[in-house]
Amino acid sequence: MKALNMECGSLLPLSDRARLAGRKRRQAAALQRSGGFTLVEMLVVVVIISIMSAAIIAEMRGTYQDALLRSTSRELAGAFNLASSRAISINRPHRIRLDRVAHRYFLERSMRGGTDFFPARDVPGGSGTLDSRITIAIREPGVNAPDDAGEEPPGDSGNPGGIPSIGLEEAVTFYPDGTADARQIELADRDGFRLALRINPITARVQITAMEHP
Repeated sequence: MKALNMECGSLLPLSDRARLAGRKRRQAAALQRSGGFTLVEMLVVVVIISIMSAAIIAEMRGTYQDALLRSTSRELAGAFNLASSRAISINRPHRIRLDRVAHRYFLERSMRGGTDFFPARDVPGGSGTLDSRITIAIREPGVNAPDDAGEEPPGDSGNPGGIPSIGLEEAVTFYPDGTADARQIELADRDGFRLALRINPITARVQITAMEHP
C-alpha cells in the first residue's frame, strides 16, 4: 500500500509537486518567524513599558496630592459650617481652633456671658485629624496676607526666618448673628499647590479657591 502511495505521489504533475513544496516551505518559514522575539524587539518593548510606567506613576502622584488637598479643604469647610450653624442655633459664639502641630481641629463654644471657650465634645464632628502632609496657615485679609497687587506683607522683626507672623489666635470664631471672623485659611501640599478657604465675615460662608503656584 505504501509503495502504491509513493508511486501515486511520484506520478503527480511537476507543477503540483512544485506548489506542494512551496507550501511546505512557507509553512516552515511561518513557524520559524513565530518561534520568538529577537533581542532588539524585546529591548524596544522594555523601553516603551518603562516610559509609560514613569508617566502613569507621575500622573497618579499628582492626582493623589490634588485629591488629598481638596479633601482636607472640604473637611475644614464642613467644620466651619458646623460652627456657624451651632452658633446660630444655640445663640452662643462657637469657634474652630486649629492645632497646626498636631494637625487637628476642635469645635469650641463660649461660656455664657463670657469670652472663654471650652471644647464642645458632645457635638458629632466637633473634632478631627488632618493629614500631616498638608500645611496650614491662618491669615487675616488686609493685615498679614499678600495684597491684591501681589506684594508680600512686611515681615515681623522678631521672626528671623522672614515668615509673616499670624498675630492671631489660631482659631476662627462664628457668632449668633450669622457673622464670623474674616479669615483666610491657606492649605498647601508638598508640591507647593495651594488652596484658600476664604470666610466671608458678613455671611460666614466659606469659599474654596485655588491659589497661584509659587
